[in-house]
Amino acid sequence: MTQAIPTIDITPLREAGHPRRQETVAAILAAAEDIGFLSITGTGVARETVEAVRDAVRAIFAVEEKSKWDQAITRENYRGYIPMGFFTPNDGSGTADKYEGYKLHHEVAADDPIRAICPLYGPNRWPVEAPEARDVILGYWAELDDVFHLLLGALAEGLGLDPAAFREPFETPLTNMSLLHYPPQAPEEDGFGIHPHKDTDALTIIAPDPVGGLEVQTRDGNWITPDCPPGGFVVNIGDMLELWSGGRLVSTPHRVVNKTGRERYSFPYFAVPRHDVVVQPLLPALPGFYRPAVHCGHWSAEIWRTNWPDENAGEETPELGTIHS
Repeated sequence: MTQAIPTIDITPLREAGHPRRQETVAAILAAAEDIGFLSITGTGVARETVEAVRDAVRAIFAVEEKSKWDQAITRENYRGYIPMGFFTPNDGSGTADKYEGYKLHHEVAADDPIRAICPLYGPNRWPVEAPEARDVILGYWAELDDVFHLLLGALAEGLGLDPAAFREPFETPLTNMSLLHYPPQAPEEDGFGIHPHKDTDALTIIAPDPVGGLEVQTRDGNWITPDCPPGGFVVNIGDMLELWSGGRLVSTPHRVVNKTGRERYSFPYFAVPRHDVVVQPLLPALPGFYRPAVHCGHWSAEIWRTNWPDENAGEETPELGTIHS
């Protein structure tokens, strides 16, 4: 059977006692177990909010080049500007990805006590040249937090788990966002906007850019594009939820190719649990599924460390995001 990415109206999750709630939960679970991707509508997030974020992202990348570099990520603080061509596939092979980025994390004040416990937390770097960006993006982020918890609760319910088992780990999370700018690639140009990969988080939510370019791999090796209605969002399962579910929820490879001749802007939201959470199956693992438990703080530190071109993954690096042939 050919796989497809369904579109699901999640309004019934937002309205107490809605008669189609169980039907909606079942549809979300089915998509998560089949292809690991779905398009959603009925989120309550206004299209005007999304467009305001898109405008803020454009403004951030319109900052002059020297100032961008002054705001670049460092090994000690993985927040701020990511230069064009910085990342390559994690195994060191292939052409550098063709995008520039700006990394944001769960907003924590400089004097928050959690910083003494885990150095991964801290305040974000916000470009002074785009003064409106912080409030616009954090407001949007808060709305996506609500959407995420609706989806997470539905998945827990569908799996027969106590929703609290998924809710508590996301108090003071390591959730993050990537602001991304993909210049157009020439039709004959090799490489990708982002190479084929799986997301290493629990769940990703993204407002599709009208330019397009996101492609999802099916079980038969073909690539398909989510058919997301205007105002909708694309959602995908990450490796952590796959692990939590014992392999029932599927983390699926995807990539970005921008050969439209137009500039593409994207701002995915990546839900990641708190630093001290250990992710391991909450249900008996399906036959043939085995992944070691993942400590979220260690995982996050390793993923960000190994993003540097001169760093290599070691035996202690969790195998999240890896595409096994």
